[in-house]
Amino acid sequence: MKVRILNHITKIVFVVSLFVFSDSVKAQENEYTDFWSRVHFGGGLGIGFGSNYTNIALAPSAIYDFNQYISAGIALQGSYVRDKNFYESYMYGPSLIVLGNPIPQIQLSAELEQLRVNVDYDDGLGFPNDNFWNTALFLGAGYRTNNVTIGVRYNVLHDSDKNVYSDAFMPFVRVYF
Repeated sequence: MKVRILNHITKIVFVVSLFVFSDSVKAQENEYTDFWSRVHFGGGLGIGFGSNYTNIALAPSAIYDFNQYISAGIALQGSYVRDKNFYESYMYGPSLIVLGNPIPQIQLSAELEQLRVNVDYDDGLGFPNDNFWNTALFLGAGYRTNNVTIGVRYNVLHDSDKNVYSDAFMPFVRVYF
């Protein structure tokens, strides 16, 4: 069921993006003339430590400005989480992101994320493994100033029983250079 919904969402995003981005194909009339001047790199870094807890995350990304209103790109994510004497987890995978800026201060986003999750945990009978794929579709909004955006995103595919995220709402900070 989720795969079918994901396929439909992917097709809809593709068709809509063709219409939205079609006016930016005319490079001579656009303020951008060089491909690399339209590419921005950024991402996230997260580190959390406690007496029994470790969380390290790295998420580089790159976006391409089609025009002053629409950008799209790719990201990679990798994270390591450990709760001493309970579980250890590795998560990694790609995501696609579309950013819309209806006005310079507001940024709307859609991000499709596919993570491979590998978990080793102690259930009292040993250390079994739980390996699975997790799909998330985040819709978000944030306040943008220069190259920094602060906001919140919502995972529309969130299932509290089968998800690596404990909540569908997630705050974010995006930085692109």
